[in-house]
Amino acid sequence: MAHTHTHEDHHHGHAHPHGHSHAPQAHPAQAAHWSILRMPVPARLLAALAVSAGLWAVVWLAMR
Repeated sequence: MAHTHTHEDHHHGHAHPHGHSHAPQAHPAQAAHWSILRMPVPARLLAALAVSAGLWAVVWLAMR
Protein backbone atom coordinates (compact mmCIF):
# COMPACT_ATOMS: atom_id res chain seq x y z
CA MET A 1 0.00 0.00 0.00
CA ALA A 2 1.50 3.33 -1.07
CA HIS A 3 1.44 6.21 1.36
CA THR A 4 0.95 9.65 -0.12
CA HIS A 5 0.42 12.93 1.58
CA THR A 6 0.47 16.58 0.65
CA HIS A 7 1.66 19.66 2.45
CA GLU A 8 -0.84 22.13 1.15
CA ASP A 9 -0.91 24.10 4.39
CA HIS A 10 2.87 24.09 4.87
CA HIS A 11 4.82 26.88 3.20
CA HIS A 12 8.56 26.70 2.55
CA GLY A 13 8.98 30.27 1.35
CA HIS A 14 10.96 32.74 3.42
CA ALA A 15 9.64 36.03 2.20
CA HIS A 16 9.80 38.38 5.16
CA PRO A 17 9.41 42.04 4.35
CA HIS A 18 12.04 44.06 6.17
CA GLY A 19 12.21 47.80 6.07
CA HIS A 20 15.38 48.80 4.27
CA SER A 21 15.80 52.41 3.42
CA HIS A 22 18.62 54.81 2.78
CA ALA A 23 17.14 57.54 4.88
CA PRO A 24 18.79 60.89 5.57
CA GLN A 25 19.61 59.83 9.13
CA ALA A 26 22.24 57.38 7.83
CA HIS A 27 25.84 58.40 8.43
CA PRO A 28 27.41 60.09 5.42
CA ALA A 29 30.57 58.67 3.93
CA GLN A 30 33.72 60.14 5.43
CA ALA A 31 36.79 61.07 3.44
CA ALA A 32 39.58 58.56 4.04
CA HIS A 33 42.85 60.12 5.16
CA TRP A 34 44.78 57.10 3.90
CA SER A 35 43.86 54.27 1.57
CA ILE A 36 45.89 51.37 0.28
CA LEU A 37 44.05 51.77 -3.02
CA ARG A 38 45.68 55.18 -3.50
CA MET A 39 49.19 53.75 -3.13
CA PRO A 40 51.19 53.02 -6.26
CA VAL A 41 51.62 49.34 -7.10
CA PRO A 42 55.32 49.11 -6.08
CA ALA A 43 54.49 50.63 -2.71
CA ARG A 44 51.65 48.15 -2.28
CA LEU A 45 54.00 45.27 -3.03
CA LEU A 46 56.55 46.56 -0.52
CA ALA A 47 53.84 46.94 2.10
CA ALA A 48 52.61 43.40 1.43
CA LEU A 49 56.16 42.05 1.71
CA ALA A 50 56.69 43.92 4.97
CA VAL A 51 53.46 42.55 6.45
CA SER A 52 54.32 39.06 5.26
CA ALA A 53 57.82 39.27 6.75
CA GLY A 54 56.34 40.44 10.05
CA LEU A 55 53.89 37.56 10.14
CA TRP A 56 56.63 35.06 9.30
CA ALA A 57 58.72 36.54 12.13
CA VAL A 58 55.83 35.89 14.53
CA VAL A 59 55.57 32.30 13.27
CA TRP A 60 59.33 31.80 13.56
CA LEU A 61 59.39 33.16 17.11
CA ALA A 62 56.44 30.96 18.08
CA MET A 63 58.21 27.89 16.72
CA ARG A 64 61.41 28.52 18.72
